Amino acid sequence: MTKYLFVFYLCLWALNLHAQNILRIDKNVQQHKFTLNEVKYLQDSSGKLSFQDIQEMGSSFTENSSYYPSNHHKNSTYWFRVRMYFTEPISGNSIIELFDQTTDEVTAYMPDKSGSYTKSESGANLDFSSRLFHHKNFEFLIGDTQPGYHTYYFRVKSHNAVNVIIVYRTINYFIHYALNEYLTYGLFYGMILIFCFHNLLMFLAVKKRQYLYYVFYILSVGLYEMSADGIAFQYLWPETPGLNHYGNGISLYFISICALVFSKELLQVKAKAPQFNRAINYVILLRSVYFLYCLFFNKSLFVYKFVEVIPLSLAFATGVYIYKNGYKPARFFVLAYLVLFIGFIVKALSALGYAYFLPAPISYYSLSFCFIIEMVLLSFAIGDQVRILRKEKDAAHEETIRQMHLNSQLQDSINEELERQVRARTHELVAKSDEVRQQSLIIENQNKELLEANLQLEKQAGEILRMNVLLEKDNVQLKTNIEKVTESRALSTELDYEEFSAKYPDQETCFKFLSALKWKDGFVCTRCSNTTYCAGRLPHSRRCTKCSYEESALHNTIFQNSRIPINKAFYLTYLIYSTNGTISSHQLSEKLDIRQSTCWTYAIRIKKVLQEKKKSRKKNDQQGWTMLVM
Repeated sequence: MTKYLFVFYLCLWALNLHAQNILRIDKNVQQHKFTLNEVKYLQDSSGKLSFQDIQEMGSSFTENSSYYPSNHHKNSTYWFRVRMYFTEPISGNSIIELFDQTTDEVTAYMPDKSGSYTKSESGANLDFSSRLFHHKNFEFLIGDTQPGYHTYYFRVKSHNAVNVIIVYRTINYFIHYALNEYLTYGLFYGMILIFCFHNLLMFLAVKKRQYLYYVFYILSVGLYEMSADGIAFQYLWPETPGLNHYGNGISLYFISICALVFSKELLQVKAKAPQFNRAINYVILLRSVYFLYCLFFNKSLFVYKFVEVIPLSLAFATGVYIYKNGYKPARFFVLAYLVLFIGFIVKALSALGYAYFLPAPISYYSLSFCFIIEMVLLSFAIGDQVRILRKEKDAAHEETIRQMHLNSQLQDSINEELERQVRARTHELVAKSDEVRQQSLIIENQNKELLEANLQLEKQAGEILRMNVLLEKDNVQLKTNIEKVTESRALSTELDYEEFSAKYPDQETCFKFLSALKWKDGFVCTRCSNTTYCAGRLPHSRRCTKCSYEESALHNTIFQNSRIPINKAFYLTYLIYSTNGTISSHQLSEKLDIRQSTCWTYAIRIKKVLQEKKKSRKKNDQQGWTMLVM
């Protein structure tokens, strides 16, 4: 007899060992999450089992071995079962809530006080208005229930891999929890909007593209968080549940692309790390191809979020490389992405059920917290770059002032030398004029002796003729010197339009100057490299004698295809060079009497050439505005 009792108790112990844990509910239990062996599941590979079939297959349910159960096979339907024991009657003041807002279909079978089951449906595939509460999670009301044991079934179908987190809550606790959660969401998305508005204003103020790219990046982060939290479904597309299949994938794509483009602009990757710049371009191309394939051919691939590790890791590696090479704004960039990677790791561990020991707000909202910290640090990086750029601009401004001072000194010295030469030459002319007058008096006095002094007069006339020739040569030389000084002034300081027009008064003069400047080293045909030519049809153009190709003086110069009169184009180029590109299009419009938009367009082209010439110009290269022509 004792032997049989021992076997009986051993069987009872074995049954209790494998039995599903039952949650005991009394008035002190406000919330409880079902984990481990509190949940049992059944995989329905066909997806055709009815609730009656499931009730008859109660012994086929498998005990959950992970912290949170999940749908390991996304093509299958999963049934989950939890059991609760109520110590007192329940009068509709409690709910069962399921998390993971991307779950496609959730069907709950809830027992009532008569012992039968009521069916309730929810999920991301149904309109948001079909939910019991207008809340981002899935809630099912526990109706009037008598004390005792009760079993609850949940049918879950989703194309995503989801953690099926089942939570018991009282209505009062749910309201408290939901209000705090939505307040947190309000603060989070409010900060995103503030960051966007601030950087948009900065873009409008300074026209730096990095601010615009940063705005797009922050908006992409906000869209991803709203899609992941179910907020987007609640407020943006509540009547279009089909968009839930695309929200995460589209927002993650824009996060990756905007992050890479923003990194290139902020870190100046093209100039500081060309090899990383090429790698970023390739990743952008490949990520775009993958996104388009997912969007048009297989949207189920959107669930593989780990692909975002590749572009974010590349951006992080680029920041580390550039920071090691001495670019200080990259320090905040590297720190921001380090924080973001920590958030991704915590979120991944939480999704796999390995972060259950962490407090729920930290594990669930870790990525959101890290996004906020990242946005703050990236703002510091942008500010650091602006500070460095302002410092470089101030240094360049001081250098410009110093150069202008040297130019002014050079101008004064040239003017003084010119005045000295003019005074000396004028003194010579006055002296020679006095000599001529004296000789004329002598001729008048000797008029009576004209016959005797005829030979002497002829000699004096010859001397006068020689002196006149010398004076003419001196006048020509003086005029040439004045033109050279005027040209030197045009190359060194700012002249008004009347002074500049004296040097280049008409189109003929400008074309003649361009022709001489363009072919100063000899004519070479741009098509056949022939060096002989004849005059072309256009003024100062040259026609190749071998291939008959005619090349104008404007071809391959900065004035090619210009709609501005050539002499005004000369003066506009001169003004931009003399002001080092700081003159505004409004000032150019006032000086040249040309529309401001035309001046702005043409000035952009000249400033670009000016910057390129500055980079490639050597120390002893020719100075002056004419270096911008070719």
